[in-house]
Amino acid sequence: MNSPANFSSKTERLDRALRSGTLGDVAGILADMSPGDVAYLISSSPPDYRSVLLGLLSADQEALVVNELPDELRNATLINREPEALAEIVEQLDDDDVADILQELPDEVTGRVLAIMDEQYRQRLQKVLSFPDDVAGGLMSTDTITIRADLTLDVVLRYLRRHSEIPANTDNLVVVNRNDRFVGLLPIGTVLVSDPAVSVREMMITDQEAINAETSATEVARRFERNDWISAPVVDSTGKLLGRITIDDVVDVIREEADHSLTSLAGLAEEDTFAPVWQSAPRRAIWLGINLITALLASSVINVFQDTIEKVVALAVLMPIVASMGGIAGTQSLTILIRAMAMGQINGRNQLWLVGRESLVGLLNGLLWSGVIAITASLWFGDATLGVIIACAMLINLATAGFAGAGLPLLLRRLQIDPALAGGVLVTTVTDVMGFLAFLGLAALFYG
Repeated sequence: MNSPANFSSKTERLDRALRSGTLGDVAGILADMSPGDVAYLISSSPPDYRSVLLGLLSADQEALVVNELPDELRNATLINREPEALAEIVEQLDDDDVADILQELPDEVTGRVLAIMDEQYRQRLQKVLSFPDDVAGGLMSTDTITIRADLTLDVVLRYLRRHSEIPANTDNLVVVNRNDRFVGLLPIGTVLVSDPAVSVREMMITDQEAINAETSATEVARRFERNDWISAPVVDSTGKLLGRITIDDVVDVIREEADHSLTSLAGLAEEDTFAPVWQSAPRRAIWLGINLITALLASSVINVFQDTIEKVVALAVLMPIVASMGGIAGTQSLTILIRAMAMGQINGRNQLWLVGRESLVGLLNGLLWSGVIAITASLWFGDATLGVIIACAMLINLATAGFAGAGLPLLLRRLQIDPALAGGVLVTTVTDVMGFLAFLGLAALFYG
């Protein structure tokens, strides 16, 4: 395993070699690095450097490195390869990793790659490919060691020794019946330390349920997190064993969901930090356009009270404060709800409680900060009425922000719209419109 200091030293040497143009030295440094580190290095480089680094990898190393790249970058790397070259790459990988790659490629390309593979391997892959990549069946590997319950541990040990190696992250052997239906799990540790004469049936674990192949990837990740699993069997609706999911696949799911939530909150659909300008600009333009429309809506509210603003110029100075405080409060509630959704904590039993809690938090913070701004505005402009107006407006807007920040994600999820992607724009719009409406409306009433 490369230490952080060792990795840093290699990247410094690599940078010097790239700048000097000594590609032979670059290839030697890459060959000495782990596939994960090389993939990290490539994904952290601008496009021109990426093509150079990929071209210097050996054939064996390329397959492992490509498998570790982020989905979008991996697809861009493979999309123009010939089917024969693709088949050579994917045949070196586990079937679940191959399925991840093929599911992202056009159907025509996938079909041509599968046609090149041998029949047995193709059947194993097609079992995984028959499921979407966001359910347990799409995450699983079919490379699983199975045993029967009537065997003794001595027989199991002799059976294991016949293997040149066992699948990675094998902490349990899967116990099945004659129809390949899941029965239980036998920990490897139990096989090693128990009496060889006892049967598998006596020592196996039966209280861990298998995961149904249609279970969402998010729910799979939650189960692994709650139970500290390293691997788990996957079954179909009849209980027949299909494969297993391992912790490395679950880590990928968690990372992808975290990346998605982070970029979506900013209205971004891109994952690649170093994507070309022509790719990034159109993606961001969509949400900027949506935001412009909502900003025009807020501006139209201001326009209604144009005469009032002309009479009391101080209103123009204080307006951004009300809208900004509401936007921050709404974003806080929105973030809490989206995080709870990601952790699977939202259900019919607690939804109303959370909306009420966030509304009350907004109300209490409104009471605190409305008092502060009332005193500040009164002293600043020498107008106590103005202080009362902005205090009432802020109180209304912060309570609304708490309600909208908690309620809108729940509504969007019910409408099957991604709350992380759309929630921020909508919450900001609600708080801006309500803030301006409350502040200017009260001003028009008091100064009418």
